[in-house]
Amino acid sequence: MKTKLAPFAEYLTESTAACLVTMVQGNVLALTLGHLAIASQTGVVAGAIAAITLAIAKAAARQAGLKVEMITTAIVDYFVHPGMFGTVVTEAIVTGLAAALLSYFAGAAMRYFKRNRNTTEPH
Repeated sequence: MKTKLAPFAEYLTESTAACLVTMVQGNVLALTLGHLAIASQTGVVAGAIAAITLAIAKAAARQAGLKVEMITTAIVDYFVHPGMFGTVVTEAIVTGLAAALLSYFAGAAMRYFKRNRNTTEPH
């Protein structure tokens, strides 16, 4: 059960974080509980859609996951709340891109630490 929920938890966290940071345009000191509530809606829906889509498609490729997360986060963000900057879709697009980048770097960091953990010998 734990491994089946892991992709959902990963996508939820990355979509929520990307939405939070984008909503306040990088000013994390401006974050409020209201921002968290809105970002959580985006994260839950985008995380569920991305995890289900990838499970159905059985897409294990990292690139497929990044694209699905980017697109679902952007679409859900667009429908969850109005954009705070630029045109109507600007914030949604930036949020989707941020979620994909966050996912890429989080995945790269996890692979790096797993690789180093397995190669280090106990003293």
